[in-house]
Amino acid sequence: MLLLISCQQEIDEEINSNPGTITNVSPLTSYLQRVAMVRTVQDNMIDGSSYCTIQLPYTVTVNNEQIAINTSADYQKVLDNINASAYDDDIVKIDFPVTMVYYNYIEQLIPNQADFDSLIAYWNLYPDLLSKINGLNINYPITITIYNSVNQTASSQSIISDEAFFNFIKNLNDSQYISLKYPITITDYNNLTKSITNNLEFENAIKYAIDYCPENNIVALDFEETITKGTWEIPYFYDGSIKTTNYSGYAFVFKADKSVVASKGTFSETGQWESTVQNGVREVQLNFSSELLKKLNYNWKLFEFNNSQIRLRDVSTATNYLYFQKQN
Repeated sequence: MLLLISCQQEIDEEINSNPGTITNVSPLTSYLQRVAMVRTVQDNMIDGSSYCTIQLPYTVTVNNEQIAINTSADYQKVLDNINASAYDDDIVKIDFPVTMVYYNYIEQLIPNQADFDSLIAYWNLYPDLLSKINGLNINYPITITIYNSVNQTASSQSIISDEAFFNFIKNLNDSQYISLKYPITITDYNNLTKSITNNLEFENAIKYAIDYCPENNIVALDFEETITKGTWEIPYFYDGSIKTTNYSGYAFVFKADKSVVASKGTFSETGQWESTVQNGVREVQLNFSSELLKKLNYNWKLFEFNNSQIRLRDVSTATNYLYFQKQN
Protein backbone atom coordinates (compact mmCIF):
# COMPACT_ATOMS: atom_id res chain seq x y z
CA MET A 1 0.00 0.00 0.00
CA LEU A 2 2.74 2.45 0.94
CA LEU A 3 4.56 1.59 -2.30
CA LEU A 4 1.43 2.29 -4.34
CA ILE A 5 0.86 5.62 -2.58
CA SER A 6 4.51 6.58 -3.09
CA CYS A 7 4.36 5.68 -6.79
CA GLN A 8 1.15 7.69 -7.22
CA GLN A 9 2.72 10.72 -5.54
CA GLU A 10 5.76 10.45 -7.82
CA ILE A 11 3.50 10.27 -10.89
CA ASP A 12 1.48 13.31 -9.77
CA GLU A 13 4.63 15.30 -9.02
CA GLU A 14 6.10 14.39 -12.40
CA ILE A 15 2.93 15.49 -14.19
CA ASN A 16 2.70 18.74 -12.22
CA SER A 17 6.33 19.57 -13.02
CA ASN A 18 5.75 19.08 -16.75
CA PRO A 19 5.49 22.60 -18.23
CA GLY A 20 3.17 21.29 -20.96
CA THR A 21 0.60 19.90 -18.50
CA ILE A 22 -2.24 21.94 -17.04
CA THR A 23 -5.17 21.22 -14.72
CA ASN A 24 -8.62 22.66 -14.09
CA VAL A 25 -7.09 25.30 -11.78
CA SER A 26 -4.15 26.32 -14.00
CA PRO A 27 -4.27 29.96 -15.15
CA LEU A 28 -4.01 29.00 -18.83
CA THR A 29 -7.05 26.74 -18.45
CA SER A 30 -9.28 29.59 -17.30
CA TYR A 31 -7.90 31.93 -19.97
CA LEU A 32 -8.62 29.35 -22.68
CA GLN A 33 -12.14 28.86 -21.40
CA ARG A 34 -12.72 32.61 -21.63
CA VAL A 35 -11.38 32.59 -25.19
CA ALA A 36 -13.94 29.87 -25.95
CA MET A 37 -16.90 31.72 -24.43
CA VAL A 38 -19.76 32.98 -26.57
CA ARG A 39 -18.92 36.24 -28.34
CA THR A 40 -21.32 38.77 -26.82
CA VAL A 41 -19.87 42.24 -27.34
CA GLN A 42 -21.06 42.71 -30.94
CA ASP A 43 -24.64 43.66 -29.98
CA ASN A 44 -23.94 45.75 -26.88
CA MET A 45 -25.61 48.75 -28.53
CA ILE A 46 -28.82 46.69 -28.47
CA ASP A 47 -28.78 44.60 -25.28
CA GLY A 48 -26.35 46.65 -23.16
CA SER A 49 -24.54 43.62 -21.72
CA SER A 50 -21.23 41.87 -22.40
CA TYR A 51 -22.42 38.67 -20.70
CA CYS A 52 -25.16 37.70 -23.16
CA THR A 53 -26.14 38.15 -26.79
CA ILE A 54 -29.38 37.92 -28.76
CA GLN A 55 -29.62 34.89 -31.01
CA LEU A 56 -29.99 35.68 -34.71
CA PRO A 57 -32.25 36.38 -36.51
CA TYR A 58 -34.47 39.05 -34.94
CA THR A 59 -35.65 42.57 -35.67
CA VAL A 60 -35.33 45.92 -33.92
CA THR A 61 -36.78 49.36 -34.42
CA VAL A 62 -34.47 52.36 -34.17
CA ASN A 63 -35.79 55.91 -34.65
CA ASN A 64 -38.93 54.51 -36.35
CA GLU A 65 -36.90 52.37 -38.76
CA GLN A 66 -37.29 48.60 -38.58
CA ILE A 67 -34.00 46.76 -39.05
CA ALA A 68 -33.67 43.02 -39.58
CA ILE A 69 -30.64 41.52 -37.83
CA ASN A 70 -29.96 38.40 -39.87
CA THR A 71 -26.14 38.37 -39.80
CA SER A 72 -23.45 40.07 -37.75
CA ALA A 73 -22.96 42.57 -40.60
CA ASP A 74 -26.43 43.97 -39.85
CA TYR A 75 -25.26 45.44 -36.54
CA GLN A 76 -23.62 48.18 -38.61
CA LYS A 77 -27.07 49.22 -39.84
CA VAL A 78 -28.11 49.83 -36.24
CA LEU A 79 -24.97 51.88 -35.56
CA ASP A 80 -25.45 53.88 -38.77
CA ASN A 81 -29.00 54.74 -37.74
CA ILE A 82 -27.94 55.76 -34.23
CA ASN A 83 -25.14 57.96 -35.59
CA ALA A 84 -27.19 59.50 -38.40
CA SER A 85 -28.55 62.35 -36.31
CA ALA A 86 -27.87 64.04 -33.01
CA TYR A 87 -31.51 65.05 -32.60
CA ASP A 88 -33.33 61.71 -32.21
CA ASP A 89 -33.75 59.48 -29.17
CA ASP A 90 -31.74 56.47 -30.50
CA ILE A 91 -33.86 54.07 -28.47
CA VAL A 92 -33.49 50.52 -29.73
CA LYS A 93 -36.74 48.57 -29.44
CA ILE A 94 -36.48 44.80 -29.73
CA ASP A 95 -39.20 42.79 -31.43
CA PHE A 96 -39.97 40.09 -28.85
CA PRO A 97 -39.79 37.18 -28.26
CA VAL A 98 -36.04 36.62 -28.64
CA THR A 99 -33.63 33.99 -27.41
CA MET A 100 -30.75 35.18 -25.25
CA VAL A 101 -27.50 33.23 -25.32
CA TYR A 102 -25.30 33.64 -22.26
CA TYR A 103 -21.51 33.68 -22.31
CA ASN A 104 -21.57 30.02 -21.17
CA TYR A 105 -23.83 28.81 -24.05
CA ILE A 106 -26.97 28.55 -21.92
CA GLU A 107 -30.03 29.80 -23.84
CA GLN A 108 -33.20 31.41 -22.51
CA LEU A 109 -36.33 32.55 -24.31
CA ILE A 110 -37.24 36.13 -23.41
CA PRO A 111 -40.91 36.83 -24.19
CA ASN A 112 -41.21 40.56 -23.46
CA GLN A 113 -39.49 43.82 -22.54
CA ALA A 114 -40.08 43.42 -18.79
CA ASP A 115 -38.28 40.05 -18.68
CA PHE A 116 -35.50 41.47 -20.84
CA ASP A 117 -35.02 44.46 -18.51
CA SER A 118 -34.89 42.12 -15.49
CA LEU A 119 -32.26 39.96 -17.18
CA ILE A 120 -29.99 42.89 -18.05
CA ALA A 121 -30.43 44.31 -14.52
CA TYR A 122 -29.30 40.94 -13.16
CA TRP A 123 -26.12 40.92 -15.26
CA ASN A 124 -25.41 44.53 -14.27
CA LEU A 125 -25.09 43.31 -10.68
CA TYR A 126 -21.81 41.65 -11.71
CA PRO A 127 -19.84 44.32 -13.59
CA ASP A 128 -16.49 42.71 -12.77
CA LEU A 129 -17.29 39.18 -13.84
CA LEU A 130 -14.33 38.04 -15.92
CA SER A 131 -15.86 37.97 -19.39
CA LYS A 132 -14.93 36.57 -22.78
CA ILE A 133 -11.47 37.32 -24.12
CA ASN A 134 -12.05 38.73 -27.60
CA GLY A 135 -9.57 39.13 -30.44
CA LEU A 136 -8.24 35.57 -30.53
CA ASN A 137 -9.91 32.75 -32.46
CA ILE A 138 -8.72 29.16 -32.19
CA ASN A 139 -8.65 27.31 -35.49
CA TYR A 140 -10.21 23.92 -34.83
CA PRO A 141 -9.93 20.98 -34.61
CA ILE A 142 -7.39 20.67 -31.82
CA THR A 143 -6.35 17.54 -29.92
CA ILE A 144 -6.06 17.25 -26.15
CA THR A 145 -4.43 14.43 -24.19
CA ILE A 146 -6.04 13.64 -20.84
CA TYR A 147 -4.43 11.73 -17.97
CA ASN A 148 -6.60 10.60 -15.05
CA SER A 149 -4.50 10.24 -11.90
CA VAL A 150 -7.16 8.18 -10.09
CA ASN A 151 -7.28 5.24 -12.47
CA GLN A 152 -3.95 6.12 -14.17
CA THR A 153 -5.41 6.03 -17.66
CA ALA A 154 -4.62 8.24 -20.63
CA SER A 155 -6.88 9.21 -23.52
CA SER A 156 -7.17 11.88 -26.18
CA GLN A 157 -10.05 13.99 -27.43
CA SER A 158 -10.60 16.06 -30.54
CA ILE A 159 -12.20 19.47 -29.95
CA ILE A 160 -14.04 20.92 -32.94
CA SER A 161 -15.58 24.18 -31.69
CA ASP A 162 -15.50 26.90 -29.05
CA GLU A 163 -18.61 25.47 -27.39
CA ALA A 164 -17.05 22.01 -27.19
CA PHE A 165 -13.82 23.49 -25.76
CA PHE A 166 -15.71 25.59 -23.19
CA ASN A 167 -17.70 22.60 -21.95
CA PHE A 168 -14.64 20.33 -21.98
CA ILE A 169 -12.85 22.73 -19.60
CA LYS A 170 -15.97 23.22 -17.48
CA ASN A 171 -16.22 19.47 -16.93
CA LEU A 172 -12.58 18.89 -15.97
CA ASN A 173 -12.13 17.49 -12.47
CA ASP A 174 -9.29 17.69 -9.96
CA SER A 175 -7.81 14.33 -10.96
CA GLN A 176 -7.43 15.17 -14.64
CA TYR A 177 -4.27 16.55 -16.23
CA ILE A 178 -4.38 17.74 -19.84
CA SER A 179 -1.86 18.59 -22.54
CA LEU A 180 -2.62 20.46 -25.75
CA LYS A 181 -1.18 18.95 -28.92
CA TYR A 182 0.86 21.62 -30.66
CA PRO A 183 1.17 23.33 -33.04
CA ILE A 184 -2.20 25.10 -32.81
CA THR A 185 -3.09 27.94 -35.17
CA ILE A 186 -4.98 31.02 -34.05
CA THR A 187 -6.33 34.10 -35.79
CA ASP A 188 -5.89 37.44 -34.02
CA TYR A 189 -8.10 40.52 -34.15
CA ASN A 190 -6.08 41.84 -37.13
CA ASN A 191 -7.13 38.65 -38.97
CA LEU A 192 -3.54 37.39 -38.94
CA THR A 193 -2.96 33.66 -38.54
CA LYS A 194 -0.25 32.58 -36.11
CA SER A 195 1.16 29.22 -35.06
CA ILE A 196 1.33 28.47 -31.33
CA THR A 197 3.88 25.87 -30.25
CA ASN A 198 3.66 25.76 -26.45
CA ASN A 199 1.62 26.87 -23.42
CA LEU A 200 3.61 30.04 -22.76
CA GLU A 201 3.16 31.21 -26.35
CA PHE A 202 -0.57 30.59 -26.01
CA GLU A 203 -0.72 32.57 -22.79
CA ASN A 204 1.30 35.42 -24.32
CA ALA A 205 -1.07 35.52 -27.31
CA ILE A 206 -4.02 35.77 -24.92
CA LYS A 207 -2.25 38.54 -23.00
CA TYR A 208 -1.73 40.41 -26.29
CA ALA A 209 -5.43 40.11 -27.10
CA ILE A 210 -6.41 41.40 -23.64
CA ASP A 211 -4.13 44.42 -24.04
CA TYR A 212 -4.73 45.38 -27.65
CA CYS A 213 -8.13 44.15 -28.87
CA PRO A 214 -10.50 47.14 -28.43
CA GLU A 215 -13.39 44.82 -27.53
CA ASN A 216 -11.54 43.83 -24.33
CA ASN A 217 -11.01 47.41 -23.16
CA ILE A 218 -14.55 48.73 -22.84
CA VAL A 219 -13.96 50.38 -19.45
CA ALA A 220 -10.69 52.20 -18.70
CA LEU A 221 -9.45 51.83 -15.13
CA ASP A 222 -6.47 53.31 -13.32
CA PHE A 223 -4.43 50.53 -11.73
CA GLU A 224 -3.05 52.45 -8.75
CA GLU A 225 -6.46 53.92 -7.97
CA THR A 226 -7.98 50.44 -8.14
CA ILE A 227 -5.46 48.62 -5.96
CA THR A 228 -5.63 51.25 -3.21
CA LYS A 229 -9.39 50.82 -2.78
CA GLY A 230 -10.65 48.22 -0.35
CA THR A 231 -9.12 45.06 1.08
CA TRP A 232 -7.67 42.22 -0.98
CA GLU A 233 -7.03 38.51 -0.46
CA ILE A 234 -5.06 35.89 -2.39
CA PRO A 235 -7.23 33.33 -4.24
CA TYR A 236 -4.29 31.85 -6.17
CA PHE A 237 -0.53 31.74 -5.73
CA TYR A 238 1.74 29.51 -7.80
CA ASP A 239 5.46 29.38 -7.10
CA GLY A 240 6.68 26.12 -8.64
CA SER A 241 3.54 24.53 -7.18
CA ILE A 242 0.22 25.80 -5.89
CA LYS A 243 0.77 27.47 -2.50
CA THR A 244 -2.50 29.37 -2.12
CA THR A 245 -3.44 27.79 1.21
CA ASN A 246 -0.34 29.29 2.85
CA TYR A 247 -2.02 32.69 2.54
CA SER A 248 -5.55 31.72 3.48
CA GLY A 249 -7.03 34.29 5.87
CA TYR A 250 -4.55 37.06 4.98
CA ALA A 251 -5.93 40.50 4.16
CA PHE A 252 -3.92 43.05 2.18
CA VAL A 253 -4.49 46.80 2.16
CA PHE A 254 -2.48 48.77 -0.39
CA LYS A 255 -2.07 52.43 0.54
CA ALA A 256 -1.39 55.48 -1.59
CA ASP A 257 1.91 56.11 0.26
CA LYS A 258 3.14 52.80 -1.25
CA SER A 259 2.92 50.86 1.99
CA VAL A 260 0.95 47.62 2.13
CA VAL A 261 -0.40 46.08 5.32
CA ALA A 262 -0.82 42.31 5.44
CA SER A 263 -2.77 40.97 8.41
CA LYS A 264 -4.16 37.70 9.71
CA GLY A 265 -5.75 37.50 13.13
CA THR A 266 -3.44 39.30 15.56
CA PHE A 267 -0.50 39.24 13.11
CA SER A 268 0.23 42.31 11.04
CA GLU A 269 3.16 43.29 8.84
CA THR A 270 3.73 46.46 6.87
CA GLY A 271 5.62 46.10 3.62
CA GLN A 272 6.09 48.23 0.53
CA TRP A 273 4.65 48.09 -2.97
CA GLU A 274 5.63 49.88 -6.15
CA SER A 275 4.09 50.06 -9.60
CA THR A 276 5.87 51.27 -12.72
CA VAL A 277 5.43 50.93 -16.47
CA GLN A 278 8.45 49.57 -18.36
CA ASN A 279 8.30 49.33 -22.16
CA GLY A 280 4.52 49.44 -22.05
CA VAL A 281 4.27 46.70 -19.41
CA ARG A 282 3.08 47.48 -15.91
CA GLU A 283 5.29 45.98 -13.22
CA VAL A 284 4.30 45.50 -9.60
CA GLN A 285 6.92 44.92 -6.93
CA LEU A 286 6.20 43.77 -3.38
CA ASN A 287 8.62 43.98 -0.49
CA PHE A 288 7.89 42.05 2.71
CA SER A 289 10.41 40.80 5.26
CA SER A 290 8.72 37.92 7.12
CA GLU A 291 9.57 34.40 5.98
CA LEU A 292 6.17 33.64 4.47
CA LEU A 293 5.26 36.99 2.97
CA LYS A 294 8.66 37.62 1.38
CA LYS A 295 7.90 34.70 -0.96
CA LEU A 296 5.60 37.19 -2.70
CA ASN A 297 8.54 39.51 -3.47
CA TYR A 298 8.72 38.91 -7.21
CA ASN A 299 8.97 41.57 -9.88
CA TRP A 300 5.43 40.85 -11.06
CA LYS A 301 4.01 41.80 -14.44
CA LEU A 302 0.35 42.77 -14.61
CA PHE A 303 -1.66 40.31 -16.73
CA GLU A 304 -5.12 41.85 -16.29
CA PHE A 305 -7.25 43.57 -13.68
CA ASN A 306 -10.64 45.08 -12.94
CA ASN A 307 -12.31 46.49 -9.83
CA SER A 308 -12.35 43.12 -8.07
CA GLN A 309 -9.53 41.05 -9.65
CA ILE A 310 -5.80 41.64 -10.08
CA ARG A 311 -3.80 38.97 -11.91
CA LEU A 312 -0.01 39.06 -11.90
CA ARG A 313 2.62 36.72 -13.32
CA ASP A 314 6.40 36.39 -13.41
CA VAL A 315 8.16 34.66 -16.31
CA SER A 316 11.80 35.36 -15.45
CA THR A 317 12.76 31.66 -15.11
CA ALA A 318 9.63 29.56 -14.63
CA THR A 319 6.16 31.05 -14.81
CA ASN A 320 4.68 32.02 -11.44
CA TYR A 321 1.33 33.61 -10.66
CA LEU A 322 -0.15 35.80 -7.94
CA TYR A 323 -3.84 36.74 -7.94
CA PHE A 324 -5.58 39.23 -5.66
CA GLN A 325 -9.34 39.51 -5.32
CA LYS A 326 -11.40 42.10 -3.47
CA GLN A 327 -12.82 40.91 -0.18
CA ASN A 328 -16.57 41.20 0.22
